[in-house]
Formats: sequence, C-alpha cells, structure tokens
Amino acid sequence: MSSETEAALPFEPRVLCRADEIGEAGGKGFVLGEGRQKREIFVVRKEGRVYGYLNSCPHAGTPLDWMPDRFFTNDGRFLICATHGALFEVEDGMCLRGPCRGLALDPVDVAEEGGEILLMEPDVRPPPPAPPASPPASPTS
Repeated sequence: MSSETEAALPFEPRVLCRADEIGEAGGKGFVLGEGRQKREIFVVRKEGRVYGYLNSCPHAGTPLDWMPDRFFTNDGRFLICATHGALFEVEDGMCLRGPCRGLALDPVDVAEEGGEILLMEPDVRPPPPAPPASPPASPTS
C-alpha cells in the first residue's frame, strides 16, 4: 500500500490503556504491530501530562526500561536508559547525559482523553529501508 493510499484512509486513535494505569513519574510499555512492522513504545506521565516515545535508545537501539515499565530515574526527573545510563528530558526526549548526548528519543503522538491514553497515529509505520548492499570486494593480486 502506498503512503498516498494510507494517507487517504480514515484514522481512528487507538486506546492503549486507562489513564489511571500511568501514575505521576510512572510509565507503561506497549508492543505494536508484528514482524518487521513491530514497534515498542512507552508512555510516561510527568506533572500531569503524558508523553510517548519509541522504546529505543538513540545510542544503541536498546530498550530504555531496566525492568518492565521502569523508565524514570529514582527522583522522577529524567528518563534513563538501562544500558548506559543516558538521561533524557521527559518533555522532548533530548539526551542530556550519556553516549547519545544531543540526540533525542523518537516521539510517538499520544493523548489523554476521557480517562484513556490514546495513540494518535497509526499503530504500524512502514518498515525502515533495508541498508544498502555492500559493494563486492575487489580481488587482490
């Protein structure tokens, strides 16, 4: 299906969970799609607002949570990557400390409405393009 066709299809937000399942400085992970279209995301709450991101550190691509649904530092101020301890701003996903400093988490559009946390974009994004093929090795003589 082309992206033009996808854009023409009606989109309905998807309910991820009840809003009360994500407390202040709390989070919840979700798996969307399957196979090559599988995405792991998480939603967190800070100061009453919800934020969504792909559950993938920009440094190594590893999930952030060190235990299921654990994304915050102990003081609840920052998101933390369990692999290398990178710290991220909750509000924009920007890395403040760690090997990916200056990079940011990939945002996911979420909203809180009617006591529910909603995914405000399609569940499945097109798979990433395949990496370019390596040129054949030149023979050495």
